Amino acid sequence: MAPQRFHEQFDQIQRSLPDVPLAMGPDDSAEFIYEKGVVLARDGEEAQVVEDAVRTHFTATEGLTADHVRRAGPRANRSGITRIRVGDPGEGGRAADHAVAGALRALRETEGRAGRRLVSRNHVVSIAVNACPGDEPVPAPRTGPANPAAAGTAYDAPRAVGVLVVDTGLTHDYRSYPLLAHTEGDLQVRETDEDGVLQQYVGHGTFIAGLVAAVAPNTDVTVRGTLNDAGAILESEFGERLFDAVEDGWPDILSLSAGTSNGRVDGLLGVAAFMDELRSRHTLLVAAAGNNASAAPFWPAAYAALPEHADAVLSVGALRCDGAFGACFSNHGPWVTAYAPGERLVSAFTGFGTPVPYVYQHSTYDACRYGFSYSCTCRSPRHTGVLSEERQAAPGKPDQVMFEGLASWSGTSFATPLAAGLVAAHMTANQLTDPRAAARQLLAGNAEFAEVRGVHVPALLPPTWRPVPVGAA
Repeated sequence: MAPQRFHEQFDQIQRSLPDVPLAMGPDDSAEFIYEKGVVLARDGEEAQVVEDAVRTHFTATEGLTADHVRRAGPRANRSGITRIRVGDPGEGGRAADHAVAGALRALRETEGRAGRRLVSRNHVVSIAVNACPGDEPVPAPRTGPANPAAAGTAYDAPRAVGVLVVDTGLTHDYRSYPLLAHTEGDLQVRETDEDGVLQQYVGHGTFIAGLVAAVAPNTDVTVRGTLNDAGAILESEFGERLFDAVEDGWPDILSLSAGTSNGRVDGLLGVAAFMDELRSRHTLLVAAAGNNASAAPFWPAAYAALPEHADAVLSVGALRCDGAFGACFSNHGPWVTAYAPGERLVSAFTGFGTPVPYVYQHSTYDACRYGFSYSCTCRSPRHTGVLSEERQAAPGKPDQVMFEGLASWSGTSFATPLAAGLVAAHMTANQLTDPRAAARQLLAGNAEFAEVRGVHVPALLPPTWRPVPVGAA
């Protein structure tokens, strides 16, 4: 991705977390975003080891100061980690944070002796992955069908499969969409800004709930607004919020369309406690593989490749609109369990009833289709221009469109609930109560395949999904 393009996208995440200075890494790359001046460690004795090691290293190293090294959060919580301040977050720009890099180096030898990681950056977990959405929603015909269409399975309350969607929350009028009759949860905190412009990722959780309900009507869907801040949250808070989401009971299936890379192959320190607890529960985590076309592990989805978590996690990549190949934006690699359709799906959005201003951002698949030299053409949602025929920003007011129930949207975010819905539908059809066993059976009996970057992979295709010709308007 072009550096200038990533800097523009970085601004989107920074606006969603205005009180948290952020940096990008590693080494000024676009792989992930993290909090400046702070590292994470497991609470208790390990946190003290990290704090002492960083202070000693900084005292002995020219260019680093130990003045800022101290605890910056609770010493114990359900997520099992604590924040440690290692530098002044106000110093420097958005390039790699030298204090954080120094803190990681300070623990290298200790980690080598321990045989495991003791310290980590505090990454931003996001729907946008590297701050670049796969697409923006566009209105679908009010009288047109959803895609996938609703399956014919009857709703049976005593045997309904419980699906928890951890996302942005629900739009205020979500119950006007008939398929969401058995959906509940948190409402979106703010749908439009002070100028009446639709906020970024409003409708994301509603769209996902509609996809689950279409593929698996015999479900009770709960949507949590954990990612209400434009789809972004700090890793240090994410583990705690996941525990919050299951406080009323662990669901059969947890659908998550967010995550982050971290440059490692051993997961996220901030969600380690939650993932360990997940292992002892019956819940199946169905997680998105990410939208930045990378083969690097993307967490939490990549836990599917770790033997101790493989049975509890189904990682999902996205297929192109024809279902034959991987979507160009989808992350990929051996850590991805299966792929489901992720382009130009049609599902519930909102019914505002009046034109809603929004700024269209070129979709990632547009970039791939039309030969752009960079992998994503996102622009800031605060940009008040429109796009010219040359696909450049031009002066003018944002486009105004009417969302009346349905939208068309693309992204690995939406392949994920299709896979979750297929597991739920398999549970209903086969009278299963174990979602992990259902996932194993579904994959073992699956006869569909697609090609992703030259590799044949399992393709989970809902029976009511209709392929769309590539390049069709």
